[in-house]
Amino acid sequence: MIPAIRAAALHKRFGDLQALNDVSLDIQQGEFFGLLGPNGAGKTTLISILAGLTRADSGRAEIMGHDVRRDYRLARRALGVVPQELVYDPFFNVRETLRIQSGYFGLRHNDSWLEEVMHHLDLTRHADKGTQSLSGGMKRRLLVAQALVHKPPVIVLDEPTAGVDVDLRRSLWEFIARLNREGHTILLTTHYLEEAETLCKRIAMLKAGRVVALDETRNLLQHTNEHCVSLRLAEGGPPSSWAARMQTVGDGSWRVSFSDYAELESLLAALREGGVRVSEMQLQEPDLEDVFTDIMKRT
Repeated sequence: MIPAIRAAALHKRFGDLQALNDVSLDIQQGEFFGLLGPNGAGKTTLISILAGLTRADSGRAEIMGHDVRRDYRLARRALGVVPQELVYDPFFNVRETLRIQSGYFGLRHNDSWLEEVMHHLDLTRHADKGTQSLSGGMKRRLLVAQALVHKPPVIVLDEPTAGVDVDLRRSLWEFIARLNREGHTILLTTHYLEEAETLCKRIAMLKAGRVVALDETRNLLQHTNEHCVSLRLAEGGPPSSWAARMQTVGDGSWRVSFSDYAELESLLAALREGGVRVSEMQLQEPDLEDVFTDIMKRT
């Protein structure tokens, strides 16, 4: 089976900035794939190349086997992109906007699909409203709807929940997860790492235009040996030998990271020797944010 997305040795430079440096990855059909990295890592540049909006200096990019340069029409037809920026035409209402977007792909008389998309994105009651009157969250949903008008097999979501409230985020992810279950390939970029940890089976991490990690999410979570414990001290403070490593988190609680459980025993022994009583202790396993921070520091 051909990959849904293929990037092979992509390079892209903007003046003195090396935005992408030998980026290669394959995303299989039906995957929910995460692309993570700090600001300026090259995520949006890679998406722009996949969408045909930017040309790579060298390398090859394909969507469903179609080269994004030589087979632009077929590649673009197979791709739906939800951009990070809120881009909309203030002169049309929601339904008109979706019909116009359909026309870009030569589609007519697809109102039944547009109504279904609006229903699942809670846009039906706003269908006849001008786009300029929509809230930020509803404008974000409209961008998602625009990306889906031509039923693309591959969907790219670039920070889709930025500025969206909790309820909208939840219902949006329910709809996106449903699309993935139905066979759509999803490529997600997000700064909400808990979303990536929950939704994505595989994750690639970019730093300074390079892929510095690429693996299944569960394997990445085993990448770091760092653990964390939260302690609430009934009285007193941390022993002097540990003071530099412990961070106060308020309400009498302290947080400390350690890589070996023997260190935790050493801390508890020091507290006992100092006559400091622990009233509450919670052990926290590393999450994707811890792994991400660790990888960014090491590479």
